[in-house]
Amino acid sequence: MAKRRADGLSKEVIVQAAAAILDDGGEAALTFRALTARLSTGYGAIYHHVANKSDLLAAATDAVIARVMADAVVEDEPREALRTVSLGLFDAIDAHPWVGAQLSREPWRPALLEVYERIGGLLVALDVPEQALFDAAGALVNYVLGVAGQNAANARLLATDRSAFLGDVAAQWAALDPERYPFVHRAATQLREHDDREQFLAGVDIFLAGIATLH
Repeated sequence: MAKRRADGLSKEVIVQAAAAILDDGGEAALTFRALTARLSTGYGAIYHHVANKSDLLAAATDAVIARVMADAVVEDEPREALRTVSLGLFDAIDAHPWVGAQLSREPWRPALLEVYERIGGLLVALDVPEQALFDAAGALVNYVLGVAGQNAANARLLATDRSAFLGDVAAQWAALDPERYPFVHRAATQLREHDDREQFLAGVDIFLAGIATLH
């Protein structure tokens, strides 16, 4: 049960309000002044539960990751469960871009430990050899969080018109010398039409295919 002061303000309520501010305006918007205004309370009520902005960011990140882990019920076979967990993390970081930045900034916090534990446990269930387990888990976690974080950053940057931006880049690629840039030239059409989520999941499948060869 969440610890609650006599004024009814719990840490859970504070964290939810902080997450809403982060979603609306990013890390720069999260100040204790903004938080007290949103919650119609004083600074003391906030400091009773969180020590500083870093503590608040970590708590909000932990809450988002905890929801992903809770929603990704592992009832499928391990490979499908890994796809579900990976996609859940991708969607969560896409919805809350600040989460990816926080995980990179403080990798020792509980949120990242939960990610490693879930993915590592599923790799154990896939019978990945012990000597390859640490590297396999690290590679997959780094791929998932790295791509998810970059996608979220790009989405913020291109929030106005992603399709127009990709169309412009694709046109530039298509205009390149096909002898010097044969792959880039061929990929121009796919760049314009690709779905970030589907491409991410294709990458997860490539990792899982590689992991399957470790037996």
